[in-house]
Amino acid sequence: MTIPEISASPLDDAIAAAQALLFDIQHVDGHWCGELEGDTILESEYLLMLYSLGLADERRVRQACAYLRKQQLAEGGWAIYAGGPTDLSATVKAYFVLKLFGDDPDAPHMARAREIILRLGGIDNCNSFTKIYLSIFKQYEWSKCPAVPPELILLPNWFVFNIYEMSYWSRCIVVPLSIIWAHKPTCDVPVSIQELRCTPNPDTTQRPFRERFWRSFFTLTDVALKAIESSHLTPLRRRAIDKAKAWIFERLQMSGGLGAIFPPIINTIFAFRCLGYAVDDPLVEAQLAELRKLEIESDDDTLHLQPCFSAIWDTALAIHCLRASGVPEDDDRLLAATRWLLDKQTTHIGDWKHKNPEGEPGGWAFEYDNEFYPDTDDTSEVLIALATVKFPDAAEDRRRIESIDRAVQWQFTMQNDDGGWGAFDKGCENDVYTFIPFADHNAMIDPSCEDITGRTVEALQLLGYARSHPVMRKAVKYLYDTQTHDGAWYGRWGSNYIYGTWLAARGLAVAGDPIESEPLQRSVRWFYAKQNDDGGWGELQSSYDDPALKGIGPSTPSQTAWAILTLLELGEADSPAVRRGVDYLLDRQRDDGTWFDQIWTATGFPKVFYLRYHLYATYFPLWALAAYRRS
Repeated sequence: MTIPEISASPLDDAIAAAQALLFDIQHVDGHWCGELEGDTILESEYLLMLYSLGLADERRVRQACAYLRKQQLAEGGWAIYAGGPTDLSATVKAYFVLKLFGDDPDAPHMARAREIILRLGGIDNCNSFTKIYLSIFKQYEWSKCPAVPPELILLPNWFVFNIYEMSYWSRCIVVPLSIIWAHKPTCDVPVSIQELRCTPNPDTTQRPFRERFWRSFFTLTDVALKAIESSHLTPLRRRAIDKAKAWIFERLQMSGGLGAIFPPIINTIFAFRCLGYAVDDPLVEAQLAELRKLEIESDDDTLHLQPCFSAIWDTALAIHCLRASGVPEDDDRLLAATRWLLDKQTTHIGDWKHKNPEGEPGGWAFEYDNEFYPDTDDTSEVLIALATVKFPDAAEDRRRIESIDRAVQWQFTMQNDDGGWGAFDKGCENDVYTFIPFADHNAMIDPSCEDITGRTVEALQLLGYARSHPVMRKAVKYLYDTQTHDGAWYGRWGSNYIYGTWLAARGLAVAGDPIESEPLQRSVRWFYAKQNDDGGWGELQSSYDDPALKGIGPSTPSQTAWAILTLLELGEADSPAVRRGVDYLLDRQRDDGTWFDQIWTATGFPKVFYLRYHLYATYFPLWALAAYRRS
């Protein structure tokens, strides 16, 4: 089959336009930070928190409620990702907020929401965190919420259950939440949502014996904890709360709020109020200021919030993709971004030290400031960025090399025994934690990930580490061990198998594994089979619930770029599939040089929280088109 060539001009013009856009939005100090979009739980919880503090001003309420109404699905509910089904917890929170701030419960949009909530089982079928929030506002019984005792923080590290066996994000949520649970605060509201109560839908899921055993064990433990609580037999309570407070205070240093992410910051404010801190206390005001930074007012007079900032991640990706598209290694704009990244390298010991005592600081976090919580994914991406630039000044370049060396050593010590890397902690993989009653947010552990491991392999190869190096050898084995039978890999931090397969297959290829090998050729065939009729690739988050849906969904520029990049790395530059994918990208570039992912392509917590990085649809198409041009 003869493949018609794409003329140099459209390809060059598309690449140049995307480069120009990225440089145009670069901050003066050199960094990038695009919008990070989450679901409406952010706006709902924000308004409830402001109401409890007496700070729900008319403008914020009007704009945020308008945003909630705008995001409502035609069937009446609210989804947690674009194109997704109604999520019960998100819908209950949105309904409560809209009713609290004046929406008529008999209005058509409220009636539709109420109908679908009842169809899904009502309030009692919500997740644990939603029930706790509703209990604060007297819409649910504290006695029916799962126990989150602050005494958890007193359990020693050697004990099978302790806070450092939880993922970083859960740890930051649970510690302030335990203070809230101990005090069981309430806030009067002028409305009730008891119309959302009904007989909950029974859970008919057939679970393995091990899961049934541990769920029963933790259910009995929960009952016992509540009995102890009601009997006031809590001699360690004061000590536990004091330690939890001290733990929070320590981690507020050098961070944009606790954990630098929305849920722990909200919980910290509620916890501080439980501890008697006034609304205008500097500690409370500082956390409120961090939340206000996350506000985005749109041109349509709506207000929504980001879950956090992605500054370090964005900056590293921008350098990586601009270099891959031909920007010189000593470009002044890239060097400014590099200096900014070097200044953000962590130098203090964080929570990771509890399970990685031999490690020394050297990684990077995700946000502007989050010194206690660097992660291996950002660290690998920053390493790729640093490896592709070079300072003309010898002293500056020596600093770059020394920074790389520290980061690599930290990354080495974070490798798990199975050869892969989790995100924030080492050995955080005991799935027993996922059966705890308050763990239904599906994010209690942080095990090895195929996508992070593939990216780390690429970074280490770029820095000169051979496949025979012990760390590389273990990582490559992990990737082969986790490939699915059809040639794909699971994607933990991007949606889903398209993302995982891109990074895992790319990692193996750049590590030197033959692209003619059967495992990599299975990946090629998988991508060919998943290409859409429009030439692009796409995958909805529903594949996290049902793997039979892997690689299936409306095409997006980001996922199309990931597929193209994989196929190019696996020697398929001349294939019609790649050409059709390139055409898809060229046809959908916008006048300002960007693309847009209508469907979300990133993952916070599988099955619970998803993300849209607004700059993903510029970084990755730029990289893919440039790689195609080089090929």
